[in-house]
Amino acid sequence: MKNLYPDEYVSSIYKINYTRLWSMGYRGLMFDLDNTLAAYDCKYPDEKLIRFFQWLKDKGFHVAIVSNNHKQRVSDFNRDLQIETQPRANKPLICNIHKVMKRLDVTLGESVFIGDQIFTDVWAGKRVGCRTILVKPIQEKEQWISNIKRGIEGKILTRYKAYRNKA
Repeated sequence: MKNLYPDEYVSSIYKINYTRLWSMGYRGLMFDLDNTLAAYDCKYPDEKLIRFFQWLKDKGFHVAIVSNNHKQRVSDFNRDLQIETQPRANKPLICNIHKVMKRLDVTLGESVFIGDQIFTDVWAGKRVGCRTILVKPIQEKEQWISNIKRGIEGKILTRYKAYRNKA
């Protein structure tokens, strides 16, 4: 069960302490796209997200989008971000995550995976061996398959919170 527990759980990507991550030696940030960076039906990033990603790059982070969505979706969203991408990542499989880390020129110990789903993002990050940060989904409306998984994820999050309170 602990393989499904994130290292951190925060309300959004904007609530992560990136300065602390940098001081801990993390250099590579891999983000899920849908419901992590934007609603799944949002075609392009807003200005706030564009400025935020520029700040991350200026700070020295190597940044990528790792999404299970199709190439056109990821490419359209990346138009103004201009970062590394991996569409059709097949998370929780890890071979494409390794490819992204190689393109970012970061090691497992320098990598963080950030996403909104336990069974794709957290599990993939844990399987590959990097730090994981779970964020709350941006919106409740989702693709049907995600709705099915959310009920089970809720039970895992309840156990995770009890586990963290004991630690």
